Amino acid sequence: MLIERVWAANAGRNFHYLIACGATGEALAVDPLDAARCLRRARELGWTIRQIFNTHEHVDHTGGNADMVAATGAAVLAHRDAAARIEGVTHGLNGGDSVRIGRSVELRCLDTPGHTRAHLCLYGSPQDNDVPALFSGDTLFNAGVGNCIHGGDPRLLYDSFSSTLSRLPDATRVFPGHEYLVRNLGFTLDREPSNAAAREMAQRCSGLAAENMPVTNLGEERQFNAFLRLESPEIIEGLRSRTEWKNTPGPREVFLALRELRNRW
Repeated sequence: MLIERVWAANAGRNFHYLIACGATGEALAVDPLDAARCLRRARELGWTIRQIFNTHEHVDHTGGNADMVAATGAAVLAHRDAAARIEGVTHGLNGGDSVRIGRSVELRCLDTPGHTRAHLCLYGSPQDNDVPALFSGDTLFNAGVGNCIHGGDPRLLYDSFSSTLSRLPDATRVFPGHEYLVRNLGFTLDREPSNAAAREMAQRCSGLAAENMPVTNLGEERQFNAFLRLESPEIIEGLRSRTEWKNTPGPREVFLALRELRNRW
């Protein structure tokens, strides 16, 4: 599995991805808002885009579909329940479905509602020498998670993490839909000032251009992403004055309190 990250250089700080089969050069474009940049990079690499995958229906992820279809004739894949809100969908998918690219790449759809009520991540299991990869859209960001203010539900988002993403291995590389790493690390350090992993990553990223930010893995995320550190005593105590908790809260309560706070932070 070949992966190319394409930076949009826009106000929304979008990342697009091209995933290709090394044997055939066939490629899939993930959320290609800036179709021109994705098409240009595919040409430079000698890849042919055959499919588009939309993680969810928001226009900052689907807005480039029409231009890319016009240029390539690519099929458009998206969650079955979001298909009516995305123009030109040719294949509606559910969690558990497979997406094949060329002869050598097979990805699995993970049903991860929360940011929107119909959201899919793509997961590539390790094959040969590949490292597992998660194309997480707006569910999981580097050091953060998606908001739920445009048609989502934070309770569903928590369930997506607790029942689905929590099962993925530490080695899984995280490829999100936007670049928010430094800002999200700031939120972790605001909630957990003693977090050495977050401070070290923030120092590592200092001065880097957005397009050069590191690709994290889930093992690292579990060290410095506040939303994956729901049993941290420091995080819990810091939230207590903002809540009506009388007893020790469970992970769900901590997640929801963090998500509400992050909306205003």
